[in-house]
Amino acid sequence: MADWRKLALETILADGVIDDAEVRVLQKELWADKKIDAKEVEFLIELRNSAQKKAKAKKVEVNPKFETLFFKAIEQNVLRDGKISNKEAGWLRKMLFADGKIDDNEKKFLGRIKKSATKTSPDFDQLYQECLAR
Repeated sequence: MADWRKLALETILADGVIDDAEVRVLQKELWADKKIDAKEVEFLIELRNSAQKKAKAKKVEVNPKFETLFFKAIEQNVLRDGKISNKEAGWLRKMLFADGKIDDNEKKFLGRIKKSATKTSPDFDQLYQECLAR
């Protein structure tokens, strides 16, 4: 049986970049049901990590439109109840530090979700402070 997720990743990154047309398709398909679920977020994380590796090898940046889509999906998923729990903070830590560093887009993202959240956990507050200090 084909691994559709792997096929989609390899197809999107076949030319080494996520272009604007691919971003539009991702947005249309992932939000077809007006929400983003955990499996879709996992796919986007895997896609972003793969794109970052390819971009680093080519010495180019990941498409800013994809970055916007990516962080929108993460934000909607994490803030679906308005709160950031300790469990979600741990998940965010793992996702953000997957490449061993925190970039400016990730810092901006953390600031946005902190501002948008109705309540944050101590673990999230610690993650936020740690990331901004880098």
